[in-house]
Amino acid sequence: MSPALDLDAIFVPSFGSPATSPDGPGRVFDFDKRRIERALRQRVRYRYVRPKVLREVDGWRIVSPCCSRNIDADGGLIDIAWLRKDPPIWRLYARDHARGVWAERERSERLDELLDAICLDPQRVFWP
Repeated sequence: MSPALDLDAIFVPSFGSPATSPDGPGRVFDFDKRRIERALRQRVRYRYVRPKVLREVDGWRIVSPCCSRNIDADGGLIDIAWLRKDPPIWRLYARDHARGVWAERERSERLDELLDAICLDPQRVFWP
């Protein structure tokens, strides 16, 4: 039996967004993005909207329509979270919409721990 694959240990270098990659869109398979998307489908809040996972230079930004209308009265896309890879640590940021800045909330070597924080969000830090 082969040992389990530790997806947190896999590092896929970023050469720009898929749209600007020399290989063209869809050529790079990114495990982290798929893990984030899969986790977001299991979140507790606002399950009826489809958040987007956007590639950033050093991580991933999650945006979603503003269902509560607390931040955007028109229900437009708002920033939810930013997951930044600073090997070997992942950093999780929440958007402080009132100040217009990102605030670091947690750090972990395991992406799954940070995804749990985003998806459960009992204090409505990420899903205002």
